Amino acid sequence: MQKAKLEIHEGSWERLGPEATEIRRVVFIEEQRVPIEEEWDGRDGVCRHFLALQDGRPVGTARLLPDAHIGRVAVLAEARGLGVGVALMRAAIEAARRDGHPRVELAAQTHALAFYERLGFEAQGGEFLDAGIPHRNMQLPLAD
Repeated sequence: MQKAKLEIHEGSWERLGPEATEIRRVVFIEEQRVPIEEEWDGRDGVCRHFLALQDGRPVGTARLLPDAHIGRVAVLAEARGLGVGVALMRAAIEAARRDGHPRVELAAQTHALAFYERLGFEAQGGEFLDAGIPHRNMQLPLAD
């Protein structure tokens, strides 16, 4: 069996928004029951977006805010465990590094802490609720 081809596209909300919107709707609004008004925070237009395509089909997304926060990392259920999330994170981290940021930060759902720790992130501070879901802040220094 041939391995699925994974591509990561980087671009603006205007270019990647339609596909990213659908992935985030399914993962956050349908699966995780995040309120619509919390998911659509009005910040997408100022972010750099990443879209994962597996064999040409959109299966994951993430965004990088201007202050080097990574967010809205979402992978469709059928593509989880295949390296899509890691590829999205590496693309966002590399974009922040290219922009000269000293670190990247994110608010991780607590069930995903180990995923981010494997990428080198370290948890900071205590647990808090965001959209009714437990989170912890995490950061990854980018200095060489």
